[in-house]
Amino acid sequence: MTLPNCRCPWLDETKPDYIDYHDKEWGVPVRDDKTMFEFLMLESAQAGLSWYTVLKKRENYRTAFEDFDVEKVAKFDDAKIEELLLNPGIIRNRLKVKSAITNAQLFIEVQKEFGSFCNYLWGFVDNKPIINELHQLSDYPATSGLSDIISKDLKNRGFKFVGSTIVYAHLQACGIINDHSVDCYRRLQIIEQY
Repeated sequence: MTLPNCRCPWLDETKPDYIDYHDKEWGVPVRDDKTMFEFLMLESAQAGLSWYTVLKKRENYRTAFEDFDVEKVAKFDDAKIEELLLNPGIIRNRLKVKSAITNAQLFIEVQKEFGSFCNYLWGFVDNKPIINELHQLSDYPATSGLSDIISKDLKNRGFKFVGSTIVYAHLQACGIINDHSVDCYRRLQIIEQY
């Protein structure tokens, strides 16, 4: 069987870093909490912005937020918030910075309750990725019934910047939903690998 040789229609193929993200990370099922926290933090920072804007700042976020160490981020204090708000390498929005800390604290609570955040999130899909059949850009939804349910649950737990659109993007990024288009070469590779 020959794999398709093209990529998803949303991808700007003039941006090598975007291509790299699509080819190596996007849609690959995430089963470790460190990566899950990183993606959740970055998706939350994206609210109202393009994903590429955040992707370009990813390394700055990695440095500013202690390599996405949830335990360390959960302990950030007011002085650290003020320091972060002076950092031009990240999105300097006070609500988003504060929400990263709140979300880290709540992430740890979910870990305690479910054994891991991955257990919690993958439990919504019985540990099996949802595989959609998308053909063109207009087929891509911004939300789904699943993202609505998870968004509501996260908000009830106190998480911030986790509306249904952000949650849907997170589910795509961490492979709970495989939204690689049917003619994207990564779609089948991911299905066969996981």
